[in-house]
Amino acid sequence: MNFIDTHTHLYVKDFNEDIEAVVNRALSNNITKFCLPAIDSETSQAMLDLQLKFPDHMHIMAGLHPTSVSNNYKAELEHVKQQLSQHNCIAVGEIGIDLYWDKSFLTEQQDAFKAQIKLAKQHHLPIVIHCREAFDEVFEVLESEKDDDLFGIFHCFTGTLEQAKQAINLNMKLGLGGVLTFKNGKIDQFMHLINLKHIVLETDAPYLAPKPYRGKRNESSYLIKVAERLAEIHNRSIEEIAEITTQNAKTVFNI
Repeated sequence: MNFIDTHTHLYVKDFNEDIEAVVNRALSNNITKFCLPAIDSETSQAMLDLQLKFPDHMHIMAGLHPTSVSNNYKAELEHVKQQLSQHNCIAVGEIGIDLYWDKSFLTEQQDAFKAQIKLAKQHHLPIVIHCREAFDEVFEVLESEKDDDLFGIFHCFTGTLEQAKQAINLNMKLGLGGVLTFKNGKIDQFMHLINLKHIVLETDAPYLAPKPYRGKRNESSYLIKVAERLAEIHNRSIEEIAEITTQNAKTVFNI
């Protein structure tokens, strides 16, 4: 039984003191591969360093996170291009639109999102989408880029059943994490209607820790709590959840 954490920021400073222990705890819980989404040029070296430290387990992405989009985003996009050409990246991510923190760079976020989707298509890679309080805006961009080359993961999916179906119709898997275990998370109320072939598991560590760790630093070993909740919802064994979601992740990322 093996799991893949399809979205974990293990390279950020929250893990500087105990990264070996964090990785070993995950490995002991059968989480054997970790997909590292990019943030921006300031954090990319830390991500590369972590991959170098655990080459058999870490897989990196290239991308500009929407909350890192500002006036200099075009220079940042050049850095993304450089990362894609120099390293074996499994995806372009995480990319998208975030209107929770700041709405003033919406136009730039839309432009950066479109540009990075085009980069992903050029490199035949999936995209990993970040969407916060921006479903309409994200779907507008995705619909404009819809073709056979567009595929990927809707990271940290927190939308409605209709939005889940829309994402799936756009060739996206739904990335499920700690929110699935929250009483007020809502997605647990309809996730039994979503075929498991459309689902991958993630932690988004160090953020969004699942119950019973909610409010604490999240880590990849807690992925098992998300898997257990999904098994309850679908009335399947944890082994089946592991097999299906791991194969889904391997297919999307080609790992």
